[in-house]
Amino acid sequence: MESVINTLNGIIWSPALVYLCLAAGLFFSIITRFMQVRHFKEMLRLLFARNDSPEGISSFQALSVSLSGRVGMGNIAGVAAAIGFGGPSAVFWMWAVAFLGAATAYVESTLGQIYKENDRGQYRGGPAYYFEKFFGGGFGKFYGTLVAISFLISCGLFLPGVQSNGVVKAITGITGEGAMVDTAFGNIGTNTLVVTLVIVVILGLIIFGGIKRIARVAEFVVPFMALGYILMAVLIILFNIDKLPDVVRLIFSDIWSAQAGFGAAIGWGIKRGVYSNEAGQGTGPHHAAAAEVQHPAQQGIVQAFSVYVDTLFVCSATAFMILMTGMYNIQGTLPDGQFLVQNVATDTIINGPAFTQMAVSSIFGHFGNIFVAVAVFFFSFTTIIAYYYIAEVNVAYLTRSMKSTAALFIIKLVLIFAVAYGAVNSSGYIWTMGDVGAGMTAWLNIVGILVIFFMAKPTLLALKDYEAQQKAGIKKYTFDPVKLGIKNATFWEELNKKNAQK
Repeated sequence: MESVINTLNGIIWSPALVYLCLAAGLFFSIITRFMQVRHFKEMLRLLFARNDSPEGISSFQALSVSLSGRVGMGNIAGVAAAIGFGGPSAVFWMWAVAFLGAATAYVESTLGQIYKENDRGQYRGGPAYYFEKFFGGGFGKFYGTLVAISFLISCGLFLPGVQSNGVVKAITGITGEGAMVDTAFGNIGTNTLVVTLVIVVILGLIIFGGIKRIARVAEFVVPFMALGYILMAVLIILFNIDKLPDVVRLIFSDIWSAQAGFGAAIGWGIKRGVYSNEAGQGTGPHHAAAAEVQHPAQQGIVQAFSVYVDTLFVCSATAFMILMTGMYNIQGTLPDGQFLVQNVATDTIINGPAFTQMAVSSIFGHFGNIFVAVAVFFFSFTTIIAYYYIAEVNVAYLTRSMKSTAALFIIKLVLIFAVAYGAVNSSGYIWTMGDVGAGMTAWLNIVGILVIFFMAKPTLLALKDYEAQQKAGIKKYTFDPVKLGIKNATFWEELNKKNAQK
């Protein structure tokens, strides 16, 4: 199994996908005239617009749920891995793909809003929905089904284990593995089993409560945990302020020919950047579609902001903590297996939260280990919840004609199993599974949204329509897809008919 996963990862995460992510972000940035810069003030205004309803959630809740998916192990262990395998300059490429990816996030999330549906009293949408509705006919249904199945595999099976694995590694890094017990998965420490059981029980209580409960949990946990984590990073930067110029110079010194070999900084920076901020993966549109908004472009603008929060704030916090304290190694390709840079023990796991824990502990002692473990728990736990919601939406898409609740129950059990499986396996193998899941959906989604853009440009039409209403000083925005020449946006067509009858 591990050999198959490694082979798939090598194929999926070829240089083609790395540069596709960058190129798509650059293309959408230029086409939208860098909306991620022009609409920054509007992003902040829309965050706190209360537009929730019985069928949907508010923009802030949608952002929180989306951030719960974006802010996870990628922000703590993913950044450490990018530095450990690609060198400090990988951080620059994480920033680059985040800045450009904000435009991609706008496009995919606006598509999620344009083509969403009211499914049994809940707003649902995402790549499967917008591909089917846009392309129509047999191909639209085929591609939508293919995309939905890929998200089930990715978010239901491959990605959740990365998060639970990180939680276990962070906690057992403090407590130790405990007494070893023989299980179906091999010899596992009792502390690992206890942490896994706690995660599974709490997860079950939340995911059986539906999107409203998921949104409430994310709305409460994510902002406070993210702010606390960033504050910790700021304190560490202040304590090491004399090292800041050297760290900045280190990040920018090797962006083209990485210390770990040509292209390593670019490859690892973009790979972990996309994994973390999820721009282009197609995960964000699922949450964006659940929001109650007056105009689809509004939620696209809000979701663009989530990419900033994830990478430019939280990932940067991790990077500066690690680099300023020097708590990292850089894995090289030297014949004798030596590290290109070795500052900590050689057996320190790169694909995990160890670098981050060591960085915080170097300033705050044992409290640092505990703080990072708590951050990992909340970040990862909310990410698992977000993955479940994505899996649920795609199950609902695939079973629309059956109106069956059995499939939703089954995917809950599958995800819980995936969480438990990931928690007790080795970090490297589980991260590779996660990379396969993220890369698979990124290929399908980015290629699809580029084709949609070249065929009809619905997201650009929506943006121009929204900006025209902004300029006119409209207080209550409206969206008329028929007037804009956007076809099959049935939710908005029906909403406009209802409003016209009032």
